[in-house]
Amino acid sequence: MQNSILNNSNSKVRLILVDDHKLFRCGIKSLFENSNSICVIAEASCGKEAIAKIVAQNPDVVLLDLELGDINGLDLIEKVTTQKPDVKFVILTSHINEHVINKAMKMGIYGYILKDVNSEFLDMIVKSVSNGAMWIDKKVVQILRELNPNVVPNVQVNRASFKSTHANLTAREYEVLKLVVDGKSNQQIAQELNISEHTSKAHVCNIIQKLVVDDRTQAAVKAIREGIV
Repeated sequence: MQNSILNNSNSKVRLILVDDHKLFRCGIKSLFENSNSICVIAEASCGKEAIAKIVAQNPDVVLLDLELGDINGLDLIEKVTTQKPDVKFVILTSHINEHVINKAMKMGIYGYILKDVNSEFLDMIVKSVSNGAMWIDKKVVQILRELNPNVVPNVQVNRASFKSTHANLTAREYEVLKLVVDGKSNQQIAQELNISEHTSKAHVCNIIQKLVVDDRTQAAVKAIREGIV
């Protein structure tokens, strides 16, 4: 799904949070309080409130739950898209339903994420989505493959393509890159691979240079776009 209007890299991503649980919204909002690239411009607890704020404030990305009490999240997306076609919607839910997933994909969502997502990973997801990337939870990807085997290719095919394109990455760097895509910090990578944090940081720096990107977020986005995960 492509969008011709990309976010200005010098401005913060304008984000609206939509969830009927106040405590959950507060928790998500707190994750972005110190972000240099994301600004939560509004939050809503129901569909009616969300629609009004999205139309009035024109966010870049909307992070929303599917169950909002007064309206279904997919119905909200359908209503808003006719008025604000450039807004990118990311579903953040605790439910996996084949019918809902298929419908959401056909509606052009930019993300389908489960609520057990790594909190540090959300920042990267929102920034990537604002620039046109698409983020789908691994569990959801598996369902999509089963429902659409000719549309969503097997990961092994994509991974082979990625390796042929970036053959200069070492086996260890592929391991590190996979963990970067999973939202792991340098410290977490070091612990998982049983290496020092200094070595972990060095691997990440090498990956950034070899993929010709500016930071770990861009490295993760490029890896996903070209099939490493």
